[in-house]
Amino acid sequence: MHTVIRQYSGEGASELTDQIFSQAKGVEAAIRSVPGVISYALVRTSGGCISITICEDEVGSNRSVKVAAEFINNNCTVTANPPVVSEGETIIHFTT
Repeated sequence: MHTVIRQYSGEGASELTDQIFSQAKGVEAAIRSVPGVISYALVRTSGGCISITICEDEVGSNRSVKVAAEFINNNCTVTANPPVVSEGETIIHFTT
């Protein structure tokens, strides 16, 4: 498995988070269109948000980054700093 974390912060990030949240169904549809997605979460932070996507492999993670950027470019009107992207092999994952 492979995980990608996108952290949106700085100027405009809180407003962008609000716009993303208001379009939750569209976000879900976009992320679900990526083959191999296992899970997705969007976490509101004090200055923006963090998204966490877990995929079966790195190809899916890379595709999810592109799909997320396309969704924001096509559906959000707020301008914010590009996200800081961290990614890597998922070494422990479980659900309860």
